[in-house]
Amino acid sequence: MSVVACPAQVVTVQAHARTTVATVELWTCGRLVAGPWRAELGRAGLSAHKHEGDGATPTGTYRLGAVYGIAPDPGVRGPYHRLVCGDWWDEDPSSPAYNTFQHVGCGRSPPFGGESEALWRIAPQYRYFVVVEYNTHPVVAGRGSAIFLHVSTGRPTAGCISLAEPELLQLLRWLRPSVHPLVRIGIS
Repeated sequence: MSVVACPAQVVTVQAHARTTVATVELWTCGRLVAGPWRAELGRAGLSAHKHEGDGATPTGTYRLGAVYGIAPDPGVRGPYHRLVCGDWWDEDPSSPAYNTFQHVGCGRSPPFGGESEALWRIAPQYRYFVVVEYNTHPVVAGRGSAIFLHVSTGRPTAGCISLAEPELLQLLRWLRPSVHPLVRIGIS
């Protein structure tokens, strides 16, 4: 008899069509371990056809990647990158580094343009965040960039998923990078 491995860690994000509010739950091998929690989505709701600047949160299943933040490491189980002056997310579709983290010397202008984000300046949203690996393998220019799970402001986002800081911290501390956690974003 063969054994079917379950996805060890899955974050589900469910919302009705045309809404900017979602429900987030944490699952381990099909067992609910935390949530439901209220989350904010992109100002254009969910989309199966995300593109740069549309304000939508992409639907689908993606890996959760690197964890970053302006604040000190909150006790995550994997690597944590504390943001400093010069840390950017390249959101310029014409850039060869599109949809990636980039460090540019503090006080220098980045070699990319578009709506690229100076990550160290965006608070409270980027006090803590984890990268949703949307449009990463491979990167397709213009398909959308900088999709994160980050701290909520209580308002819709530009395409990310945001949670109240206590819930986000619980999620970040729960993640085990060694089991390749997933996020499933869908319409309920």
